[in-house]
Amino acid sequence: MAGGGLRKKTVADVDVRAKRVLVRVDFNVPLDPAGGVADDTRIVAALPTIRYLVERRARVVLASHLGRPKGQPDPKYSLAPVARRLGELLGGPVALAPDCVGPAAAAAVDGLKPGGVLLLENLRFHAEEEKNDRDFARGLAALADLYVNDAFGTAHRAHASTAGVAAFLPAVAGFLMEREIAALGRVLADPARPFVAVLGGAKVSDKVGVIKNLLRLADTLLLGGGMANTFLRALGLETGTSLVEAERVSEAAALLKEAGRRLVLPVDVVIAETIAPGAAHRVVAAAEVPAGWAIADIGPRTQGVYAAAIANAGTVVWNGPLGVFEVPPFDAGTRAVAQSCAASRAMTVVGGGDSAAALEAAGLAGRVTHLSTGGGASLEFLEGRELPGVAALLDRATPEAG
Repeated sequence: MAGGGLRKKTVADVDVRAKRVLVRVDFNVPLDPAGGVADDTRIVAALPTIRYLVERRARVVLASHLGRPKGQPDPKYSLAPVARRLGELLGGPVALAPDCVGPAAAAAVDGLKPGGVLLLENLRFHAEEEKNDRDFARGLAALADLYVNDAFGTAHRAHASTAGVAAFLPAVAGFLMEREIAALGRVLADPARPFVAVLGGAKVSDKVGVIKNLLRLADTLLLGGGMANTFLRALGLETGTSLVEAERVSEAAALLKEAGRRLVLPVDVVIAETIAPGAAHRVVAAAEVPAGWAIADIGPRTQGVYAAAIANAGTVVWNGPLGVFEVPPFDAGTRAVAQSCAASRAMTVVGGGDSAAALEAAGLAGRVTHLSTGGGASLEFLEGRELPGVAALLDRATPEAG
């Protein structure tokens, strides 16, 4: 694949005609109270791979998880609404198998005609899925001749359907997986300069690996969100009642020392007495947070500093909200960064649910170079870690098994 030297086979490299193809997709989508799909972004993202297989008369068997059903069947987490929505998008019926392994699943696959699409019921109705149980993986593999992983959002999980099944079937990447790895790989391997990373979110502990890896690669790291508070505390500043990881302050201090001027912290912040809609709030310098108040967002001066850095960048990676995004008006900093990324001429790669939501809410999702479907997976990739769901795929240099 393009980018970071990950030369994995894709679905375009193998003969799929008339074959039973098991496709791991990420259809873990929000449902609305009426029982429909509230946001079909992840379903739409998988359509290129599904349509490619349908056009070549493959028998397409889709597998996904939905929610956290605790390893047993739960009607609340059935993929039935997803099958309906996918059928609408494809313009043809998508059957739902009553199970994902065993006789019922096998019978459903047997009834599938060339060019037909079947969605297996929720993988996580079986506890063996998350345990990467070998027999469960073998049961999934028994349904197909070829395995395609198009679920980048779960590629960092070593589960039966993401890694285990590849022991029993030739395994290749789908087009979404290929696109994700190409974009993120290019960022790590050959970024246009200056390379600016914007990191937010609540905790330093969630992002410390990314910060360390990006310090080797990026020219500037702009920090916000709750994690920035721990760095402000490491500078000896008062942070009031703000979220701070006290056990990470010394680590933050060491990172600040290592990074020097490349690691940029907020110069002003929005503070509030309580983090709630309509709560009293004001803007203060980052060095002047009073006791009893909490930092809830980056301030307008900081927004300007970050906007200027993004405007001058050749590559921008953004992951995580810059404030308490879910509680307006403390979403202003995150929205400002979304607008800066959309306006930038740089290669812009955005990952993480809240970052994506900010772009979607502002109608800017189509204005960035790449909007990743995987928050945790993109973070681990940016840490430089090998993703189990990617490692399990065939290398281009490897002869096709089977």
